Amino acid sequence: MTIAIVGAGLGGLTLARVLHVNGIDAVVYEREPSRDARGQGGMLDIHSGQRALREAGLIDQFHAIARGEGQDMRLLEPDGTLLLQEDTPDDAPLERPEVDRADLRGLLLDSLPEDAVRWGHAFTSAGDGLLHFADGSTATYGLLVGADGAQSRVRALLTDARPAHIGQNAVELGIPDIDRTHPDLAAMVGRGNYWVLGDGMSLAAQRNGDGRVRIGLSFYNTAEDFFSASGIPFGDPPAARARLIDLLSGWDARFTALIAACDDTVVPRPITALPVGLTWPSTPGVTLLGDAAHLMPPVGEGANMALLDGAVLGLALAAHPDDFPTAVAAYEREMFERTSAAARMSARIQDMLMSPDAARKMLAFFRPG
Repeated sequence: MTIAIVGAGLGGLTLARVLHVNGIDAVVYEREPSRDARGQGGMLDIHSGQRALREAGLIDQFHAIARGEGQDMRLLEPDGTLLLQEDTPDDAPLERPEVDRADLRGLLLDSLPEDAVRWGHAFTSAGDGLLHFADGSTATYGLLVGADGAQSRVRALLTDARPAHIGQNAVELGIPDIDRTHPDLAAMVGRGNYWVLGDGMSLAAQRNGDGRVRIGLSFYNTAEDFFSASGIPFGDPPAARARLIDLLSGWDARFTALIAACDDTVVPRPITALPVGLTWPSTPGVTLLGDAAHLMPPVGEGANMALLDGAVLGLALAAHPDDFPTAVAAYEREMFERTSAAARMSARIQDMLMSPDAARKMLAFFRPG
């Protein structure tokens, strides 16, 4: 009755860890050839997900790598007007600390037995208790958990739903070692999150634990083919930066200076999401967690929900170790309700970001009344 987890992301690894803590073995199959095969992205705001890390017995280790100062936030309008500045005292509780995704993933990986993750196993299909991988190998399973992200292959076993474009297209850029290379811009961005919200566009700059500032330029109410019509030459990073600066015409020069200072990482990212409130009939032998189950707009809930999914499913399986269908049904009931609420809130925030006067609406969201 092997538990097979497809995908070594945060949710899948949390599930494996909670099962391990409760004396239950699981195998994680990951398509990447090694843990360091690619970058893992930027910082994560971990709030509700801390409950999952407590269940995994890792909360103290998490606090050791979390950045409390990452809770700082500055919100501005394109003309440079500062609407909100929140600076976190050094002794403030770690309610919403930032953590580097790679560091959190490394913490989870290091908490598992050495042979728990099978690298280089790209899942292709499953049926009759047998997993099939791209290299022709197979493995048996009693329960298959799809933790394989937005483009999940496991999802097709449960639902025809697919992620759809939500009218947002983002460009990822970054400034390495900003304190040394651009101390003036480092001081402007501060220690945490820096948001500039305009009509139809936003700039988000986020301090990372390695000294890099990751910058996301988002274009709202745009079609899925926006990049092909935008004139942004992604194959020529200097020209791409110049074109992005052109698109920010009328914005304060301090914001375009952030773009000019970026290195040659210029990556287009169309933004997609699954339908809010997606469910499926509980099916013996297979379930989903994380983005495979409930991909949301990127406004701070996805990673937390994935961590909680892993913990809740792990605890359900520990409570019913000889009855996978009962455990899965209990997990899915809780997950559907919890993540539907998170998806509705994420959609509400997304609507505010896509609306005219987005900065003032977000200010009212952060400072109601």
